[in-house]
Amino acid sequence: MIYRLLALLVVVTLGLVVLFDFPPTVQETTVKETVQPTVNTLNFSQQIKPILETRCVVCHACYDAPCQLKLGSYEGIARGASADRVYDGQRLLEANLTRLFEDAHTTTEWRDKGFFPVISDSPQSPEDNIESSLIAQFLTLKQENPLPSKTLLSEEFDLNINREHQCSTGEDFVDFKQDKPLWGMPYGLPRVSADQHQTLIDWIKQGATGSDQITLDSETVQLIDQWEAFFNQNSLKAQLVSRYLYEHLFLVNLHFADNSKRQYFKLVRSSTPPGQGIKGIFTRRPFDSPGVDRVYYRIQPVKQSIVHKAHMPYRLSEERMDFWNALFFEPDYSVTSLPTYEPEQASNPFVTFAELPVQSRYKYLLDEAQNTIMQFIKGPVCRGQMALNVINDYFWVVFIEPDLELVENNNEFMQSALSKMRLPAEDESNALPTSWLTYASMEKDYLHAKSKFIKQHISQKVPVTLDLLWDGDNQNPNAGLTVFRHKTAASVVQGLIGDAPQTTWVLTYPLFERIHYLLVAGYDVFGNVGHQLNSRMYMDFLRMEGEFNFLSLLPSKVQNEVRDHWYRGSVSEVEEFVYEANKTKIKSDIEYTTDTPLAELYSKLKTHLKPTLSQTHTLEDKSLSKKAKNAFNEINAVKGQAASLMAESTIIKVIDGSAESHFYTLLRHSAHSNISHLFNEEDRRIPEEDRLTIARGFLTSHPNSFMQISESDLSEFATSIKSLASPEDYTKLMDNFGVRRTDPKFWHFADSMHEYFELAYPTDFGYLDFNRLENR
Repeated sequence: MIYRLLALLVVVTLGLVVLFDFPPTVQETTVKETVQPTVNTLNFSQQIKPILETRCVVCHACYDAPCQLKLGSYEGIARGASADRVYDGQRLLEANLTRLFEDAHTTTEWRDKGFFPVISDSPQSPEDNIESSLIAQFLTLKQENPLPSKTLLSEEFDLNINREHQCSTGEDFVDFKQDKPLWGMPYGLPRVSADQHQTLIDWIKQGATGSDQITLDSETVQLIDQWEAFFNQNSLKAQLVSRYLYEHLFLVNLHFADNSKRQYFKLVRSSTPPGQGIKGIFTRRPFDSPGVDRVYYRIQPVKQSIVHKAHMPYRLSEERMDFWNALFFEPDYSVTSLPTYEPEQASNPFVTFAELPVQSRYKYLLDEAQNTIMQFIKGPVCRGQMALNVINDYFWVVFIEPDLELVENNNEFMQSALSKMRLPAEDESNALPTSWLTYASMEKDYLHAKSKFIKQHISQKVPVTLDLLWDGDNQNPNAGLTVFRHKTAASVVQGLIGDAPQTTWVLTYPLFERIHYLLVAGYDVFGNVGHQLNSRMYMDFLRMEGEFNFLSLLPSKVQNEVRDHWYRGSVSEVEEFVYEANKTKIKSDIEYTTDTPLAELYSKLKTHLKPTLSQTHTLEDKSLSKKAKNAFNEINAVKGQAASLMAESTIIKVIDGSAESHFYTLLRHSAHSNISHLFNEEDRRIPEEDRLTIARGFLTSHPNSFMQISESDLSEFATSIKSLASPEDYTKLMDNFGVRRTDPKFWHFADSMHEYFELAYPTDFGYLDFNRLENR
């Protein structure tokens, strides 16, 4: 065992990470001294930030931004860069917190945390400002040394997301320039235009002044006042409800029903009540002790650029307030005391929120299920193989009906069965790697208690049919979701995309809640390797529980057959243990009429949920010709070697006969014999079972390739994909249709893509991430 732990500490290079693009602080302390603007001073918000968003933020927006340099706000620029990595799967001790807008508020504070400047901390003459600005130096380096006019970048460019970052400071830039003349910014991409370059240089010459200050109109201020009044009612019940809501909303981007101004907000804890300036309380986790007697929940503007990989929009409206009142305030129950913030209790939502009705909590999660799942799909996967090799590449998620008399909806059972269940967050951020048996024994006890309760109270009352599944109340498109994994990134969309996912999860309330407190509320991106390993290991149990729930809908005689196909080859001890603990089979009452019950169940599932399934990403697009639909259907039928040669995720621009552009996403689903081991994932790959899915719109935040095709050429495009047999064939495909990193029209493609995204999907829009673009 000791040998295994040592091996983990040495080998792990990527930990389970959570993209916590935390809410900005409200302190109005400036980050740096600014010079007084002159008549010709460039305006940061109007003239500089738009350039940075389309050319720089696409790589510098998240914790995986090289050298922690976040360029989506003025404070991020003024803070500067750091050689310390946020994502470090080898650290033995938790890292210091460096969350922008939260963990420091002045230049001096950031310098004390090891950040070095990329613009002058003390603006002087124009020449001095340029000389002291790393941004200016890197931009100029690219202008003087543009990308070579070749199809592919040379091996000199390290594009691996795990590469060693070159965090050059002002003192060593001369040496860097000599050693890496082609590594100017944007790195590995075409240079910015001459006009854009000059605008940025002129701004830096003038002292690089700016502000993130946001002015809100009176209507928005009134809405904030109404919602802050709701979140800060005085009764014990109201305070407990608000704590529950906060611990599920702290990552999302709130907006009001009319979001024409595209302004988003964060819900934050404050030591000051509404009507006073916000004094943010920013702890490692949302349930850590606030250090004050009374917490207030406040709404403050998001000041950073909206990037898709961190953007989880959540609307606040009158209907939402009415719904929450119906869930939490109209039922007849009492809250006798407020729970503690001690880790062993606060990390367990079944203890903390024991006095809130289970059905109310579950219906809250279901109402915006995509957003809730998105928090651990988008949140954890800004970077992190360890976070993602615990899930398959392509699966559906559906939910148990909350109003049925089921064990998972029974408050008494939930409290007795789960009050003693520990989550990794209880050990906080400096944890030792825990033996899987520690968590496995608790999972086994829970599954046995669940099985016993079903036999005694439920088995004869509720038939096992598709009526067990939540149908979205015939109006909510969150009833069926599809999750896509793209190796080191993932996404979740509404609707059941495709016809045959690799697996399917059926989530119950306790499973849904544990996933959130494991991978979102309870996860610390700055935690040590033990915390990361324990979190990843625990997720194995939760994934398998959701899969077993789905298997129970199949005929008993094929449940083992399907399960064994999902877990072929050498599986881990964890999977074997959970399988043995969950052997009690529930007899399905669904009538099957074919020899392929799994395929039949998938079809029945789509039919059952059809009235509420989202059609956002289907190919039923009136603007798409019959010939184009046929080509896309051919691509969706591609399997095996041809599919395995495609990129994990591709954004495709299709130009129709009237010169109108439409965008689609093509995803590769990599097949594995099983996903039960932490390491050696490639050894379990089964390329001959790889598949493709092409769908309308944007199904990824992290594209690996771009392609541009005329609608008249789609048949040729589909034929080329079906015929792929070697890397050389893929190179030819890219030669004909690709928009590579080196392409002169790269930025034109990127701009048209973002413009289309914002116009077609305004609420979901955020700038895509270019860190994973391939070079082949």
